[in-house]
Amino acid sequence: MSFKARMEEASRKRESDIVLALDFPFQNSTNRKTLLTRARNLLEAVQPYVCAVKINHHLLLPLGLFDGVQTIVKDIHEKGLLAVMDCKINDIGSTNQVMAEYYFAAGFDAVIANPFVGWEEGLQPVFEVARKLDRGVILLAYMSHKAASEGYGQTVINQKTGAKIPQYVLFAEKAVSWNADGVVVGATYPDKIREIYETVKENVPIYSPGVGAQGGTAEDARKAGARYLIIGREITQAQNPADAAKKVAASTRDRT
Repeated sequence: MSFKARMEEASRKRESDIVLALDFPFQNSTNRKTLLTRARNLLEAVQPYVCAVKINHHLLLPLGLFDGVQTIVKDIHEKGLLAVMDCKINDIGSTNQVMAEYYFAAGFDAVIANPFVGWEEGLQPVFEVARKLDRGVILLAYMSHKAASEGYGQTVINQKTGAKIPQYVLFAEKAVSWNADGVVVGATYPDKIREIYETVKENVPIYSPGVGAQGGTAEDARKAGARYLIIGREITQAQNPADAAKKVAASTRDRT
């Protein structure tokens, strides 16, 4: 079963479109076991209300891929959830391939990659490895931070047509032509979600980070066309993470 199909199944079973961003602030401590325990405990508390978990460098750097993060990935799978590695792959093809192979070997169901590097000798090897293993590749289209316009929002020339086009629209077109498993578009920019949705339609689901701490709202993102919400600090830094996740999940069930 493809990654897209497994995400749909997990979302349906959990009645949730929330992808938990399992991120924590920097801890100036050599006691990494404490961080691992904290991550596993939070996952246990909120797992009924999410359909997948995204891991970034917040855990990868201090815990290591196979020393600690793989343990969390196993927990994620045991709970019937999917694991996404937010590595933002963005190098030459041979390096990208090795990164993808290691992340998939650790159990991740999908990786996030940056389409800036292009296809040939860029992301093509990543897609080939992912397809061979029935894993997913999610592309960045428009990030959630304030300076996203400096890169993703710049006007570029479409090499095929010669027309001027926003970079994020070109990335959305690449997501369709490359048969990507998703695109990331910040919930802080509903207008960009809406515009990108017009390109990808239902073919490539939109994943939207930036709800809560960065000012985006779940309602606006969903109305604009987002399929999944990537939520981190609103849950992970809440006094009661389970209650926070439950509240957002309830709004998922109430949507029309």
